[in-house]
Amino acid sequence: MNQTIGNQLDMLSVGKAQKRATAVIGLGLFFEFFELFLAGVLSSVLGEEFHVSASLMPLLLGSSFLGMFIGAIFLSNIADRYGRKRAFMLNVGIYSFFTLFIAFSPNVGTVIFFRFLAGMGLGAQPALCDTYLSELIPSAKRGKYIAWAYTIGFLAVPVEGFLSRALVPLSPFGMEGWRWVFMIGAAGGVIALMAARALPESPRWLASKGRIREAGAMLEKFWEGGKGVGPFPEVQAEPADKAPQGNLLGAVFQKRFLKSTVMLYIFQIFQTVGYFGFGTLAPLVLASKGYTVTHSLEYIALSFIGYPLGSLLSVPLIERMDRKWLVCLSAFCMGVFGILFGIGGSPSLIIVFGFAYTLCSNIFSNAFHVLQAEIFPTEIRASATGMAYSISRIMSGLMPFVLLPVLENEGAAVMFVIVAAAMLIVILDIALLAPKTTGRPLENIGDAYDPHMIGETGMRFSK
Repeated sequence: MNQTIGNQLDMLSVGKAQKRATAVIGLGLFFEFFELFLAGVLSSVLGEEFHVSASLMPLLLGSSFLGMFIGAIFLSNIADRYGRKRAFMLNVGIYSFFTLFIAFSPNVGTVIFFRFLAGMGLGAQPALCDTYLSELIPSAKRGKYIAWAYTIGFLAVPVEGFLSRALVPLSPFGMEGWRWVFMIGAAGGVIALMAARALPESPRWLASKGRIREAGAMLEKFWEGGKGVGPFPEVQAEPADKAPQGNLLGAVFQKRFLKSTVMLYIFQIFQTVGYFGFGTLAPLVLASKGYTVTHSLEYIALSFIGYPLGSLLSVPLIERMDRKWLVCLSAFCMGVFGILFGIGGSPSLIIVFGFAYTLCSNIFSNAFHVLQAEIFPTEIRASATGMAYSISRIMSGLMPFVLLPVLENEGAAVMFVIVAAAMLIVILDIALLAPKTTGRPLENIGDAYDPHMIGETGMRFSK
């Protein structure tokens, strides 16, 4: 009986190696989200510290996202060319190094510059994490473990909210509290980098590069740790068609991938408005309602508890409901609660609707992160998802320039109506174009690529 490496991985239970990898990826995501949401949390603080004008505030908020756009395009294919583990470590290293410089910035110009550079390291990271875990975890548990990794990651959002609330009014050792928050993020990145040294490489990726012995040795470790049935089968390589290895960035526009590529690009353009529209601009929404910096940080910290709780709630849901319909349902809820948050007139309503919004947004986030990593073959998976993700990064960078004027001129309610309209487009896009992927082997999601193509360069196992 012959089986591809993907079939063999899918037959295993989740062992210690995969669980450790999930935890390390979650740690890396923790400090990525820590920095990602930091400018939004501290926007009013930095605005007061450096006397940031209304015209400069969008650039302060968007600088990291612009860096992510560049990083997602130019660093995502590193994972397909040189390996998932190396790319992960490179991304974390870039983020941590430049985040430390933000902490010592003397003016808003240097904050913007170093947030741009730190963002380059963050740009390809979520798509890479999705790719890596989707290749490592058996198909029946793929969504669940990716959701666990993001649950660990999203703990960063309320943690940074409460840290900011505690440190901003203080100046420990004579240094402003907001600088300490950035230093904590940089130090955490170093911890994640050290932990990543123990990550196993993806056997699917190794096989796609013809490194059969290494792939077999790695899979044998999973076999032993994941309770494989019987003796480990002998590894043999057989020639087969595979995805183009030359221009990885151009391969995603080939006809057999075009439907999934178009679907994912439309999705990334509009989901950003809803997802990051809240996380980035919520403090400014509260400021527009007349709340002080201190009270704004309190309300946002309480609302942001919904991020990890929503991610946790997705764990039992993500294997019970198909990814595409879970994305649609949670997107609808985001639109409703966003409008209610925008019109909320009391602290209690703001906290309740803010919490409900973040809860739904992270069910949404986890579902689409799993979905986007399932629809391309191994040889181009990181490049394809990274390129699509770059669209969301540039949209996130441009978003403050679009939504801030609406907030200032028309108010929060109108701004969140625009957010709701964007989520409606997301729902239609996913419902009409996305394939069903839940529980299906990566090699058999034929809506995304040629069903005759074997994504692991024909690597097979024979008893």
